[in-house]
Formats: sequence, structure tokens, C-alpha cells
Amino acid sequence: MQLRDDEPDIPAQINIVPMIDVIFAILTFFIMSSLSLTRSEGLPVNLPQASTGQLQQQNLKALVTVKANGELFVNRDRVPLEQLTNQVGQLRGDQAEIVVIVNADESVDHGQVVEVMDELRKVRGAKLAIATEPE
Repeated sequence: MQLRDDEPDIPAQINIVPMIDVIFAILTFFIMSSLSLTRSEGLPVNLPQASTGQLQQQNLKALVTVKANGELFVNRDRVPLEQLTNQVGQLRGDQAEIVVIVNADESVDHGQVVEVMDELRKVRGAKLAIATEPE
């Protein structure tokens, strides 16, 4: 078999379209994985707005969510009102105090929020805070 020198050589080409596809796939993976890493402690509710709200910096905290239909949750676990004190007390453990953030929907009856806060005051060492949206 003889090689012919009269055939033109095909120049080497680098096709970058598959490389761009791979880069976009990796970028999509990192974006989606970073979205799932965001820390979402409470359940989504429509919080009331307040212009004087302050950020609470405390290590040990519990989030009590009162949904619009009246359901109670402690850190995403559904809890009846009668068990609220015990559940938050277990979260406090041996610590001297715990910050309990009440995350109540703005359409929840004021009386129910007061009832929840009254139960939370029975927990020894509990400091109460109310979650709001900035104006």
C-alpha cells in the first residue's frame, strides 16, 4: 500500500461546542446544588412587615411556625399546642437559654399568636422573638 502525497492533509480542528455543553452542565449542577444548600429553617409563611426589626444572633434557637390555617410547627415538625412546651424544652436540653422565634403568618388571629407565646413562656430559659419582613 502506497501513501500518496498528492492528497491534501485535513487540518486538525478542535470542536469547542461539546466542551461548552459540558461547562454549562457543570455550571447548572453547581447552581442547583448551591440552591439546595441554603439553610431554610422554617416553613414559608407571609410575615408581617416591621421597620424596627433586628437580626437575632444566637446559636441555640428554635423556630415555631404558625401557618395561616392554624397549624403549629417546631423546626418543620408538626406539633399540637399541648406538646409545644415539651418540644421546645427538649430542644433547649442542658443549655441555660434558647431563643424561640415565632414565625406567624400575618393572617393568623392575634389571639392564637398570644396563646402560642403564652405556652412558650412556660419553657424555662426561653427568650421569645417574632419574625418579621423588613419594610
